[in-house]
Amino acid sequence: MIDGPLSAFSKPRPGCGGPSRRSPFPPPCLPSPPCPALLFPSEVAAGLPHLQLRFASSPGFPFLSGPETGLSAPPVAPGGRVVPGPSSRCVFSLPGLGCSSSPAMNEEYDVIVLGTGLTECILSGIMSVNGKKVLHMDRNPYYGGESASITPLEDLYKRFKIPGAPPASMGRGRDWNVDLIPKFLMANGQLVKMLLYTEVTRYLDFKVTEGSFVYKGGKIYKVPSTEAEALASSLMGLFEKRRFRKFLVYVANFDEKDPRTFEGIDPMKTAMREVYKKFDLGQDVIDFTGHALALYRTDDYLDQPCCETINRIKLYSESLARYGKSPYLYPLYGLGELPQGFARLSAIYGGTYMLNKPIEEIIVQNGKVIGVKSEGEVARCKQLICDPSYVQDRVEKVGQVIRVICILSHPIKNTNDANSCQIIIPQNQVSRKSDIYVCVISSAHSVAAQGKYIAIVSTTVETEEPEKEIRPALELLEPIEQKFVSISDLLVPKDLGTESQIFISRTYDATTHFETTCDDIKDIYKRMTGSEFDFEEMKRKKNDIYGED
Repeated sequence: MIDGPLSAFSKPRPGCGGPSRRSPFPPPCLPSPPCPALLFPSEVAAGLPHLQLRFASSPGFPFLSGPETGLSAPPVAPGGRVVPGPSSRCVFSLPGLGCSSSPAMNEEYDVIVLGTGLTECILSGIMSVNGKKVLHMDRNPYYGGESASITPLEDLYKRFKIPGAPPASMGRGRDWNVDLIPKFLMANGQLVKMLLYTEVTRYLDFKVTEGSFVYKGGKIYKVPSTEAEALASSLMGLFEKRRFRKFLVYVANFDEKDPRTFEGIDPMKTAMREVYKKFDLGQDVIDFTGHALALYRTDDYLDQPCCETINRIKLYSESLARYGKSPYLYPLYGLGELPQGFARLSAIYGGTYMLNKPIEEIIVQNGKVIGVKSEGEVARCKQLICDPSYVQDRVEKVGQVIRVICILSHPIKNTNDANSCQIIIPQNQVSRKSDIYVCVISSAHSVAAQGKYIAIVSTTVETEEPEKEIRPALELLEPIEQKFVSISDLLVPKDLGTESQIFISRTYDATTHFETTCDDIKDIYKRMTGSEFDFEEMKRKKNDIYGED
């Protein structure tokens, strides 16, 4: 699907065929090492005749999905079977591995994870690869939590309490996989590194987003991705372009470890505002640089040391250099595929998964977590990871985010009919304190019916009328067939969790990339282990399901 780092695993593997025509990654082989049983809700087993196979990344790699779950269920290796288990659940078992009974709740685990959002699934995968005994539970009958992809479309209508069924013009409900959280992956960003180091890329296909656009004076302009586009762009005048080019050359050569590249700037003391002055950049160029390249939501960064901003611009440039069209990637079938991929990684390394598992109590003794109670049984643990919904008394609200999912029958105007793009509306352009973002994807990404587009608008709430705040973005999308509006609290943990050993993730912010999510993952990892996060620690360390080193 793409060339570059994410096609690094396209070589044939022992016992496997080569890559499929549709995927750069080969179909999976039969497992050789022992694999834990995976628990899934009894509704799935009861509805087995109605389940459908959906191929998420290659013809040999089925995911189960069905109307009972509302979302795609986790992966099963070819030949996987269903065996009844206790607690009105069923166990997915791999053939020949003897996984015919449910893992016991009343065991001791190194780590229990509650919730299957992306943050939780990545941490679960890392801990399992590092040899920890992990139990991963979710009260929902599906994967993804707040970052799930909803299918079929009928379930999206039910979730947002839209009366009636989707009109026939929307096509088949099963053709839709609608993200609840709009995000793209930076091609050279931290999440892509995590995918590469863990080789979760085997389970996913990606497409390059076709373009990035910025809003200026009521119109949208393409963020230049080549020197020719930069010269032709009407975002800047001729002299501004020369100054901006000089600034970009400085950024490209900048190395925070090499003082010879500083050119009189102290990256740890000089404010970014002063750097812009040094290169004589105008306000429109500053807006464009800070918000469309460095991807800041507000202008607070202007008075902070410039090192982080310069590194953010470098990340954008390096991501753009990967594939040329834009710096962003997006997985086929929606972002819900990401947590499922990391969940599979955890399962391969001994992790146990239980969906549709009600959590009755997190047991704390002498200020420290010792276990989790569910359906009268207690699983003991040394550490706990969870999303804020499981420990509402341990988190605090620091703001709100409004997101509006819009279904369209047309590409966005002035985007060259792009089937995917990002539009950033800098806060200064609409007299706000924070930016407005628009993520656009389409049937080209297997997330919508043929000829349909999904545009998701998001921003941090600043007033008592959040829907009015996003009006400039909605005007760019007209006509809109259907809107789904949600307002979510931004929740953060009240403490670091080092005393209680309860480590809580943050809710997803309004940004349209995963860099802040990855920062949260690295921060939790450091607090749990006492050591800095190291991508090398994510590498697979023993024979896995593919039987390779």
